[in-house]
Amino acid sequence: MNNILVVNVNWLGDAVFSIPVFKALKKTYPQACITCLCVPRVKEVLEYCPYVDKIIIYDERGLHRFPWRKWTLIRYLRKEKFDAAFLLHRSVTRGLMVYLAGIPLRIGYCKAKAFLTHPVAMKSEDVHRCDYYLKVLEGYGIRVQDRLCELRLKLEDMRSLDTKLSKAGMSPTESYVVLNTGGNWDLKRWSTGSFALLAKRLDEEFGLKIVFSGTNKDRENCQRIAQAAGIRAVVLAGETTLGESLALYKRAVAVISGDSGPLHLASSVGAEGIGIFGPTRLEITGPRGSGLFQILFKDTGCNKAPCYHLSCTNNVCMQSVTVDDVCQAFKKIRA
Repeated sequence: MNNILVVNVNWLGDAVFSIPVFKALKKTYPQACITCLCVPRVKEVLEYCPYVDKIIIYDERGLHRFPWRKWTLIRYLRKEKFDAAFLLHRSVTRGLMVYLAGIPLRIGYCKAKAFLTHPVAMKSEDVHRCDYYLKVLEGYGIRVQDRLCELRLKLEDMRSLDTKLSKAGMSPTESYVVLNTGGNWDLKRWSTGSFALLAKRLDEEFGLKIVFSGTNKDRENCQRIAQAAGIRAVVLAGETTLGESLALYKRAVAVISGDSGPLHLASSVGAEGIGIFGPTRLEITGPRGSGLFQILFKDTGCNKAPCYHLSCTNNVCMQSVTVDDVCQAFKKIRA
């Protein structure tokens, strides 16, 4: 194979989990050009994966929302003359697109198996997401030797981060802890009150600067937490590029976060930290990078399997992890 397409997944953390797929393909076919078809929100992540040669955007909610726009993309894929497509996503639409693009080998998951030449069966999805994606390659007979999810830092991002930290009144050598308060759905978020108490204790007991990361929509909440904690924190939510965020996590004493994209980004660059899990499970979405993360999780009965009860009113699984639990875990990092 000389020209390979990988049809990727939708979310930032899942994109990190897909990195070993590209690594295994590049090892098996070192001369091949490996292209990824992905949604806009994960494009930046893949730009930090050294095994991806080219990225094609599939904007399913924007540019490619309408059938005639999808057909334009299909025609483009046809002109690329891919030898094979590996589908990590079960989407019927994406399966149909690679089928109509005339790609001769179509391997992977799709709810409509007729669109594939080599459908991959998965008896259960209760496996780690990384292993779930790698099963696509293994189902085709490709040997997988490395399951580590790693992203590559860029020097210019580290320099750019230094500039932003200096503007915020921090020395590049100052020790700090990153708190990530966000999550792509509310059930995975630890409470604002818990984060405020944690920030106060990290400041008072360990004398460490607190830096908040996240997206622009997290910024107001981060400011409320800092105010409630009564500390002078640095709020970088919404102010860093993905590359600067990677550099921020790498340099931190620890990154503390719920089960979210930033947690997996931090792990992918070798950062150390603490993951607070509630409705999700370590064995399915736990970090797979080189960074050492302690996962705090308590079985509350209703979360024996991953829980998607989005209308839950008490979020008991997340609230069962206390500030004391996190501080005890942090002491192990500082030991």
